Amino acid sequence: MGRRTRRRTDAEKPAAPTASYSDPQAGVLELRGALSPASRAQYAATLSGGREREDAWQRATELLFERLAVAWTVAGVRTETQRELLGRYRMASAQERRFVRDSLRRHLAENFPEMEAP
Repeated sequence: MGRRTRRRTDAEKPAAPTASYSDPQAGVLELRGALSPASRAQYAATLSGGREREDAWQRATELLFERLAVAWTVAGVRTETQRELLGRYRMASAQERRFVRDSLRRHLAENFPEMEAP
């Protein structure tokens, strides 16, 4: 007899907890409370490229944002898809990027204390 496969519906998929961080100017950022071991390893490798090197630090921050961001609402416009979230992050103002960085640091301290913050 062959093996049976079971397909999960969206209702059956376990959802990772999320946390929201807000700023009056930069909006509300919702971050996932789970990060796979492979993503953690990729982040550590990217960050180890040298904190003194600006490109490694920027890429590590972007990688965390890609993996953890669930939604970002700015000026009443909610962005949810990964492609749109990354595009929104890349065109963010300096103040919005600072908010994202601070939110990621706080989120790591609360949920992933063993990881080095960007």
